[in-house]
Amino acid sequence: MTGARLRLLAWLVALAGFLAACTSGVQLQDAATAPASPGAASADASAYSSAGPSAAGTALAPPPAPIPTAAPSAVPAPAVPTEPAPGPAAAPAPAPVPQPFALNLYREGDFVPQYTFDWCVAASIQMAHNLIDDTGGGTWADRSQQNELWEMARARSSDSFNGANPFGWAQVLALSGMGPYGVVSVPDYQEALRTAARAITETGRPVGLVMWSGRHAWVMSGFESVGDPRQFPDFSMTGIHVLDPLYPYGSQQWGPSPAPNALLTPEQLATQFVVREPRRWSSSLPAGYLLVLPQAG
Repeated sequence: MTGARLRLLAWLVALAGFLAACTSGVQLQDAATAPASPGAASADASAYSSAGPSAAGTALAPPPAPIPTAAPSAVPAPAVPTEPAPGPAAAPAPAPVPQPFALNLYREGDFVPQYTFDWCVAASIQMAHNLIDDTGGGTWADRSQQNELWEMARARSSDSFNGANPFGWAQVLALSGMGPYGVVSVPDYQEALRTAARAITETGRPVGLVMWSGRHAWVMSGFESVGDPRQFPDFSMTGIHVLDPLYPYGSQQWGPSPAPNALLTPEQLATQFVVREPRRWSSSLPAGYLLVLPQAG
């Protein structure tokens, strides 16, 4: 009996040891596989960082640190070309203002007197040649030549007084090599002066003035104005350079002859440059201020 109790006691001790060993193994396995609570995970991480891994290798490794990722950068939109902002509008250029203008073809020695009271047209043709010719070929002033020119003009004129009229004057100017001339009648006085000034400016040749209502001939060699005729159509005339072949005699009815190359005001010229009298010579031209006008080319 005593032996049997001893064997039973030994068996119970062995059984108790066996059960103790089994309980420790189960707890280790559960610790390694069961999910940890948030508090336990924090404690385990703290223990890991301070004591390091145990010899048995049962401590959990810390979670890997997050890998930083670069924030996506914004891609700039392509630049759209834009027109520059308009600046302030430029002020318009001021309109040109007419300035004093002068043109005169006269040179010393160009004047020629008429040798008879009838030869004013022939003397005017001689003076026109002298004003135009700048080649030094000689001055036209001979009396016999003046007589010849008078006969040429008279032969080409139709005049009840058997003299030389503006049409014969214009034809002999052309026949003598001074370029084409024509006869015009302008009803307005100021426009007649501007017409003559424009012709001198454009051609460089003098203008014939039919004076005393169709009875006499002068030459207009130049003028003064406010405004260049080539730039200002409505330029105003202030002076007219004239040559009267009857100088120094003049007329009791029409007044004295101005000196050669005299500069007359429009008002002074108007006392002798008047509307042509239609009955003076036959013509289809209307009444007006008569000009023997140089023409282009």
